[in-house]
Amino acid sequence: MHTLKLRKIGSSVGVILPKEMLEALHLSEGDQIFADATQDGLQLTPYDPEFEAAMEAFGRTRKKYRNALRQLAK
Repeated sequence: MHTLKLRKIGSSVGVILPKEMLEALHLSEGDQIFADATQDGLQLTPYDPEFEAAMEAFGRTRKKYRNALRQLAK
């Protein structure tokens, strides 16, 4: 567990993540992370939940239209 300090950055407030956390999440400067408030606190993740939902929808569509997509790929 790490204790993080809130710091003023311009007109905003930010958190500086330790190098170990960035490496564990495979993040570097300029990358985006997504924050979600949960019952247990705040969850940070590099994975976009909207992208995940879109991929699930594509998976269903791909199965339904498998033959048509195969023909279009020719």
